[in-house]
Amino acid sequence: MTSTAATTEATEKWSGQLRANGRRVTKQRLAVLTAVEHLPHAVADDVAAAVRGDLPDISLQSVYVVLADLTEIGLLRKIEPPHSPARYETRVDDNHHHAICTSCGRIEDVDCAVGHAPCLTPENTHGMTIEIADVLYRGTCADCAAQAS
Repeated sequence: MTSTAATTEATEKWSGQLRANGRRVTKQRLAVLTAVEHLPHAVADDVAAAVRGDLPDISLQSVYVVLADLTEIGLLRKIEPPHSPARYETRVDDNHHHAICTSCGRIEDVDCAVGHAPCLTPENTHGMTIEIADVLYRGTCADCAAQAS
């Protein structure tokens, strides 16, 4: 598939999902979705920098507004690692977790251990219907471990 065909396919996919969630298809929304898709686990500043490649006049505040809206309707997932700014990803269709390197900050997806959502079943739900279990694994990535050796 050519780059142009892939871009057209992605635009059609995101446009359909925006409409299905009652949102207008705008160049700002499409640019943010495309940026996050290509930069998984990106912080808002990185998303804004990528978006400015297509929309040089977009403000950081506008990017934050779009990120919040897309997160609210479920097209993006916001993850909040400790001692780090919020990060965003387009992988929202499953209940995966994350592993973060405590040395370099690299974040990787970790598939659900049990294979269905939620992955962990609490002993007491306190009357809540549990939909997502959010687990954050912390450790040292192989690259950082090799450098330390």
